[in-house]
Amino acid sequence: MIAFQPNFRPALPNVYGASDYCEFRDQLSKIDQFFRDSGVEEAMIDTALVRWERDATQDGVMVDPAQRQRQWQTLHYAFRCNVARQLTGESFRIFSIRLADSSLLQWFTGISGFEHRKAASKSSLERYDKCFNVEEVQQAIRSVICKVAHEQTATELLGLNQAVRLDEVFADCTCVKANIHFPVDWVLLRDSARTLIAAIKLIRAQGLKHRMPEPSGLVKRMNQRCIEMTHTRRRKDAKKARKRVFRSMKQMSKTIEQHGQRYRLVLAENWGKTQWSQAQAALVLDRIDNVLDKLPKAIRQAHERIIGERQLANDEKILSLYEDDVHCLVRGKAGAEVEFGNGLYLAEQQDGLIVDWSFFKDQPPSDTQLVESSVNRINQAYGKIDAFCADRGFDALANVDLLKDKQVYNAICPKNPNRMADRKKEPRFMKLQNRRAQTEARVAIFKNAYLGRPLRSKGFGHKQNTVAWGVFTHNLWVLARMALAQERERKRRAA
Repeated sequence: MIAFQPNFRPALPNVYGASDYCEFRDQLSKIDQFFRDSGVEEAMIDTALVRWERDATQDGVMVDPAQRQRQWQTLHYAFRCNVARQLTGESFRIFSIRLADSSLLQWFTGISGFEHRKAASKSSLERYDKCFNVEEVQQAIRSVICKVAHEQTATELLGLNQAVRLDEVFADCTCVKANIHFPVDWVLLRDSARTLIAAIKLIRAQGLKHRMPEPSGLVKRMNQRCIEMTHTRRRKDAKKARKRVFRSMKQMSKTIEQHGQRYRLVLAENWGKTQWSQAQAALVLDRIDNVLDKLPKAIRQAHERIIGERQLANDEKILSLYEDDVHCLVRGKAGAEVEFGNGLYLAEQQDGLIVDWSFFKDQPPSDTQLVESSVNRINQAYGKIDAFCADRGFDALANVDLLKDKQVYNAICPKNPNRMADRKKEPRFMKLQNRRAQTEARVAIFKNAYLGRPLRSKGFGHKQNTVAWGVFTHNLWVLARMALAQERERKRRAA
């Protein structure tokens, strides 16, 4: 445990008339009070501090008490900034501006000193986002739910009338769309050309050059071919024209690939002659290697589909040069017949708190395969549940038997119309199914307000971390709204 005295914070200014601002201010005040009284914040920071000190010791660095104190303060600031940024839904850049300008956000994050205020830059906020790993955020989520699930702590910490119920669970699945354009085969060749030429320009700007045409001219020619490819569909000989333009793009891609290989070798052998550090040079090399590794496969994929007119299996396709763990999900929904991203499973309780979730790196399993693992996780974390409710995609005979063996009420919508007609006669089943309609809205709120449209984190590890922070902040928002609503109701009745 680290002794830490939080900075003294000036009182918030009184602002009247702006109801949305006042509501947001009250929510932050309620969350701040919960952090100070519950110990969730301190426990999460202490866990991250122990991990940081262990990693530093393994690297041969001796950590003194002053360094430990500074790191604790950094983690405290990072924790508050992450929560505030998730609540606002802003990007790193925009939140950095809001943090420097907003006395409310400065008060919540703890930088509103009496003499000076030092806000965080967008780069610092990006580093703060990675100060805590997924396991630490998950532990904090479970800790918050366990505290409000007990009536005494729920009343003491947030002023709730009663503890939140965890006996009924409502589940659904969705797709978290990746931040990529629609994966057209020949557009991948344009992406590879732009990335390689951009890296070549950076290397040439450092004084390392090799004979080649003007880089901007190559990009211009590739863009011209892309425009031609787009317009071929309006021609009578569209198929023949597409093949002709693609052959030209294919030849240009191979030429640019050769230039990229040469400049990669030049940089690897002479990076010491540049103004870059070794880490900066390695970043450019990794960027080139990523494209060079995937470009031959992208060319073959486009050749098979455009020239050979043959289909490829989904597991053989490249959907993006920059996101490896992106999958084609056929969900058959209105306006989204096919989505590109990662599967996400969410389970909420009666009040909207997300009690269980899974973010899938690989192709997500069918909905029917998610019930057993979800019920086991919830039972292990919070105790036995009494009812499990989901849509017809989760229905399977195995799940019917599973829930019966675990003595959990099966409120999954049946696929069989005759069974559905029989189950509609059960009052509890219809009550739970009516409540399940709100789960669709919960999924939309979580995706749009806490993950972004689209999710901008890159790499599965960072995406997984963003999802965990989204669940944590979403639950805090739900609890703050519940507490404030009950508090207003008590005041109304008292009046």
